Amino acid sequence: MIKVIVSGVCGRMGEMIAKLVCEQADMELVGAIERQGHPAIGVDVGEKAGSGKIGLPVGDSLDEIIGLSDVVIEFTNPETTIDHLEIAALNHKAIVIGTTGLNETQVARIKELSVAIPIVFAPNMSIGVNLLFKLVGEIARVLGDDYEVEIIEAHHHHKKDAPSGTALKLGQVIADNLNRNFEQIVVYGRQGQIGERKKDEIGIFAVRMGDVVGEHTVIFGSEGERLELTHRAHSRLTFVQGAVKAARFVANALPGLYDMQNVLKIK
Repeated sequence: MIKVIVSGVCGRMGEMIAKLVCEQADMELVGAIERQGHPAIGVDVGEKAGSGKIGLPVGDSLDEIIGLSDVVIEFTNPETTIDHLEIAALNHKAIVIGTTGLNETQVARIKELSVAIPIVFAPNMSIGVNLLFKLVGEIARVLGDDYEVEIIEAHHHHKKDAPSGTALKLGQVIADNLNRNFEQIVVYGRQGQIGERKKDEIGIFAVRMGDVVGEHTVIFGSEGERLELTHRAHSRLTFVQGAVKAARFVANALPGLYDMQNVLKIK
């Protein structure tokens, strides 16, 4: 039985993850935490997630319960994620990180601690998006420098970071397969007298509106044609299912840094 703690359990993703974990025959939800002072502290997590009372209250300290778990599933904010990662590493527990918006220093810390514990770190845990990562890399290699690349992403108006972690990952995958330095050639939107488009740049554009769960379109264009690949998430359930798959994978993995392509065995 895989013993799971869900961090950020009262968020849009956290509630759904807790509910799905409770439905798995090979998993047990042993902890659910939120930030200190959250109004749901002490509330039964099953009732909060819509699963019915399960006798497990929402807590506010990972330190106090980390010893009960095999895996922590983390969908919070960058600062909390790194704090919880440190606790997981200190206690030799696996962790799944779906938090986005982390800076370079925080990502470097994730890489450092993956020497000690198994970590699945992915900006998007949908199966379809991770197939998209693989496809755009292969397409970029085939098309080479003859095609220009633009990425458009859209999310709901509650999303705090832009562009999305998924859009950045798509750009990075494409740049790697074109032997380009992503940080040097990425362009975040365009405005004013910018001059002619540079051949090697990759443009990324963020749209925020309404209740859009997540949409990503990658466009490869030349003088005579364009190829567009689009992924649309209709429900957060696709990310939740991926997170649970990742927890099952990482619970039995050796220390190391993994992504969803490792989980899905498409790497």
